[in-house]
Amino acid sequence: MQTLLDHIAVAAPDLATGADFVERALGVRPGPGGAHPRMGTHNLLLRLGDDVYLEVIAPDPAAPRPARPRWFELDRLGAGAPARLATWVARTDDIGAARAACGAEVGEIEPMTRGALSWRITIPADGSLPCQGAAPTLIQWDAEPHPASALPDAGCALEALEVWHPDPARVRAMLDAVAFAGDVAVRGLPAGAAPQLRARIRTAGGVRTLGAW
Repeated sequence: MQTLLDHIAVAAPDLATGADFVERALGVRPGPGGAHPRMGTHNLLLRLGDDVYLEVIAPDPAAPRPARPRWFELDRLGAGAPARLATWVARTDDIGAARAACGAEVGEIEPMTRGALSWRITIPADGSLPCQGAAPTLIQWDAEPHPASALPDAGCALEALEVWHPDPARVRAMLDAVAFAGDVAVRGLPAGAAPQLRARIRTAGGVRTLGAW
């Protein structure tokens, strides 16, 4: 089993709010993505490398509300809520083994599609995020090449992701369980503090930060 960073996810009440959030931080606006009919969501995308990208995800006002909670805690975002770097997604070559190693917190494995793309992904039944977004959602793409390779190159590259959590040992244990390899630093916070993410991204204008602080 091998697990790598696949993408980082900005959750927003609508795509325009999410795109503005990214553009203010990076000086680059994410481009068109697509819709996820099963979840009632849609997204925008920004390439951060050959096999890594940034996703802005929001409820799709043109889609019927799903019978289950939307993923990425999107049902908790009311109109006018700020966008935020909410979580990250780790790519594995054996999602069944990775999910078993992580336990129930990451949710069940579900098949998903968007246009011609298909994948399997872990989704908690209540739409929550593992470790409040500090631990990754797991994904396995069903075909190659990686979808990031088809995105336009905006001159951005993910240099590192910092994960802050009041129980860093818990997050590290989950990453060790799935044999995660990558430049993700897990750091501690005081007890009771809300987990935070911070991505360091190289842009045409220099290295910029997306997320907390």
